Amino acid sequence: MPISIFGFQALWSPFLLGTLILVTVLYFLVTVKWQHKFKAGEPLKKSEATNFILFVISYYIIKGSPIDLLGHIMFTMHMTQMAFLLLLVPIFFIKGIPGWIWKIVVEAPIMRTIFKIFTKPLVAIVLFTGLFSVYHLPSVFDTIKLNEVLHMVYTSILFIASVFMYWPLLNNIEGQHEMKNMSKLAYIASNAVLITPACALIIFASSPMYGTYSNSEMWIKAMELCVPSATLSELTLSGPELFSNMDLVSDQQVGGVLMKIIQEIIFGVILFRIFRKWWNTERTNQEEITKNALKEFQNRTHY
Repeated sequence: MPISIFGFQALWSPFLLGTLILVTVLYFLVTVKWQHKFKAGEPLKKSEATNFILFVISYYIIKGSPIDLLGHIMFTMHMTQMAFLLLLVPIFFIKGIPGWIWKIVVEAPIMRTIFKIFTKPLVAIVLFTGLFSVYHLPSVFDTIKLNEVLHMVYTSILFIASVFMYWPLLNNIEGQHEMKNMSKLAYIASNAVLITPACALIIFASSPMYGTYSNSEMWIKAMELCVPSATLSELTLSGPELFSNMDLVSDQQVGGVLMKIIQEIIFGVILFRIFRKWWNTERTNQEEITKNALKEFQNRTHY
């Protein structure tokens, strides 16, 4: 059965699109037109603008396009959606906000304390992987998926936790803790390890874990998160099997596998970039040492 039966609003989330457009307009007003009004304001960098646009586009694709609807129909799509939302989008978000704005945020009285506590590497790892693991416990997952407010609050907290998790790696704000390259490598590896049990629980389960995908009544109730109730009341639906040939256990297992694969790819790219930057820095330093030593030798020879 085609997902188009759920209507334009469910497929393309026009309210979210309008909100993101307004946020984008406000972003460029603050960072371009009004930045000179701020004492700490600096010209917007091309890389910052590019990353912010990537943030907006990727967020809309994940939460506003048919991918969001499919995430309520197939667990595979849900895990794919969560992987990109929590592991890729925060990177664009952090790097898209100009440093001078971040500095204002992290130095605000309350925010200073929040960032000081929750961006400590150990706290950030435990917070993110803990919230992610708890979210995918069947009883917690189904409860959240059946309540619009709980779903919005918990997923927002998860996203904020992912920003805190990436902060020690990506921020370049003066006064903020900066991890050394070796520590960054260990930090990413630890994240990958700690998130594995939650994925393994899903991958190796021999029966459907989530009622919001296996129970018809619960599934229809959960669909109200993205489909207007008036539209659902006009449809005769029995469950997600109407839209997919994959059985529930296979769908669940593939979702867990995809989450882990996407995580490994994203973390692998980050590790590569960290190692390459580290290598280039060490090579530059070595060249500088050699150059200075040669200059010193030439000076001594001259005298």
